[in-house]
Amino acid sequence: MFKKILIANRGEIAVRIIRACREMGIHAVTVYSTADKHSLHAQIADESVCIGPPATKDSYLDTSAIIEAAKMTGADAIHPGFGFLSENATFAQLCADNDITFIGPSPRAIRALGDKAAAKRTMKNAGVPVIPGSDGTIDSIDEAKALAASIGYPVMIKASAGGGGRGIRRVDREEELEGAITAAKQEAGCFFGCEDVYMEKLIQGPRHIEFQILADTHGNVVHLCERDCSLQRRNQKVLEETPSPIMTPTLRERMGRAAVAAAITCGYTNAGTIEFLVDKDKNFYFMEMNTRIQVEHPITEEITGVDLIKAQINIAAGGELGIRQQDIVIRGHSIECRINAEKPEENFRPCPGTIRALHFPGGPGIRIDSAIYQGYTITPYYDSMVAKLIVHANDRSEAIAKMRWALSEFIIEGVDTNIDFELSLIRDPVFVAGTYDNNYLNTKLSAQ
Repeated sequence: MFKKILIANRGEIAVRIIRACREMGIHAVTVYSTADKHSLHAQIADESVCIGPPATKDSYLDTSAIIEAAKMTGADAIHPGFGFLSENATFAQLCADNDITFIGPSPRAIRALGDKAAAKRTMKNAGVPVIPGSDGTIDSIDEAKALAASIGYPVMIKASAGGGGRGIRRVDREEELEGAITAAKQEAGCFFGCEDVYMEKLIQGPRHIEFQILADTHGNVVHLCERDCSLQRRNQKVLEETPSPIMTPTLRERMGRAAVAAAITCGYTNAGTIEFLVDKDKNFYFMEMNTRIQVEHPITEEITGVDLIKAQINIAAGGELGIRQQDIVIRGHSIECRINAEKPEENFRPCPGTIRALHFPGGPGIRIDSAIYQGYTITPYYDSMVAKLIVHANDRSEAIAKMRWALSEFIIEGVDTNIDFELSLIRDPVFVAGTYDNNYLNTKLSAQ
């Protein structure tokens, strides 16, 4: 087992990993930018190293500075968390080159699955259902027009190296196609350093269902059931729940089997997430695989009792999973609301500032993953998410009721937040009925 892990991240996920390290008796090292000098993750770690100024390219994305911090502190492993360098194959290889274990999949797996178009080809060869579309990247407008005509509009243009809802454009007619491809390429180049895009048929009114998998280096692979991430605003997840309201035992078995087959085909190890779209007839299609821990991982932990961060660390250290598929049992229902410092009534404008008063809800089945505290200043440099509120209950109706009063008790003063917006979602009759889809929230907001 590792003696010292450097956490190449910030905020709540860094705090989450620190706590897992402590429970495992592992020394935790964090890195921070000058803007994060007073952040919780920098204060509670066993050691903390400043790696640069506020801009992410000069700090949390500075691979040389992070590797140097690991060497300087004697860390024998690096946990990347999510975002930043978590799906960067070059960084994973750099860790290996410096005899530092990267807590995640191999550079080869990250590279293969990070190219969404190539990943789609791999899944197709593995027998996993894929969305009709291009076999690889789009190389010309004429090719794109011919393909769109053959599969039928509407279609989606997506960044091959994409993620987080970036580099995606919907196209409803041929005259929009060239402009959409140009815009998607520009956004992809800006966010991912790669302008390659591919095309998929738009699945109308789908659910976004993802399966959590764990795979060790001894050939053991399990899935930990699904998460429903269909409540999204502009391809950004807002609220997640598990189990999915639309899931049946038969569908879960089929999707779970496909998720495990996908991981095995790719020779995947560590934690990962296979994302699917499910249409109204319960047909499912592979969308992408995220080669990292997900923001919404806590709800899976709540219903399965499996600590995913500890599992990641154990697998990276060469340990076996210690669980079989038949050991994974769903216990109750869990919901997560992402709490952001933003103003929903002003197009969700980020709202940095100093927290003057703070009260977290509590009680049985209530979990808060956060790095904020009273007096903490939220800076404008990073993501606006400040906390994740997670509830766990015996069933979905009880979980909804618990989330309602938990949100009502959640107080953050000094900055605007989306707490009331999340409360309105939990009370929404369509959410309560479980009949929402990927388009519901965007349609609802457009009508307001």
